[in-house]
Amino acid sequence: MEERHWWFLGKRHILKTLLAALPATGERDLVVDVGCGPGGNVGALADSYDVAGIDTSPEAIGLARQRYPGVQFWQGELSEAPSELDAGASFYLTTDVLEHVPDDFLFLSTLLARCRQGAHVLLTVPANDALWSSHDEVLGHFRRYDRSQLELLWQGLPVTPLLISYYNTRLYPVIRLIRALNRHGRNSFGQRGTDLHLPSDRVNRLLASYFGGEARVLKDCLEGRRPEGYRYGASLIAILRVDGQGIVPRHRPNHVDFEHAPRKVATE
Repeated sequence: MEERHWWFLGKRHILKTLLAALPATGERDLVVDVGCGPGGNVGALADSYDVAGIDTSPEAIGLARQRYPGVQFWQGELSEAPSELDAGASFYLTTDVLEHVPDDFLFLSTLLARCRQGAHVLLTVPANDALWSSHDEVLGHFRRYDRSQLELLWQGLPVTPLLISYYNTRLYPVIRLIRALNRHGRNSFGQRGTDLHLPSDRVNRLLASYFGGEARVLKDCLEGRRPEGYRYGASLIAILRVDGQGIVPRHRPNHVDFEHAPRKVATE
């Protein structure tokens, strides 16, 4: 699925477009993918960047090492990655990870605390609680975000948001309809209770191109040619520049409460 499905293909095109629009700090910048899974993002970026991946899943890291034997992967928590990695990293990715973490404030602030000044963090999360369905439950999500909820994660920290936008907007009406039908019928559109269904090659290519085409609007917003990005969508994307050091990791405040409890996790 990660190699072929339109959602992964379109998202990787968007990530590559936005990373290329950020200022380079050397001839070949280092990108660290935190929560890299089986390595799809790392593999897509390896031609243009030095890359590394971190994930807590031994199965995912084992597969990533098989697929990309020339890339350094670490299995474990972010805190277990070598500190020298941070000195060389220009960009960090954490894409569709925060929704899986019980304390998302702690996760992101720990990541930001490791970043050197001037580094960038690109993150994505699922958006809009109205889309909550068995897809989220099976994948082990704790929550979906709206823009204000996402912004709370870095509020008060020495970071500058260069881009905050919804995305996966063009297909949002179809996604919302499918999720509503799934909730009503207590079923799913794709495999194992998720909405990950691989259509025919022709349709898959069309959807990947249509979704990935959102990269132009997001890039224009990042570069200041548009005042804002998309106002709604099935996901959110943000790029943060770290402007200061000495960030102290912090836990989710008691008064912040917007989440579902995952009730089912996909297994083999």
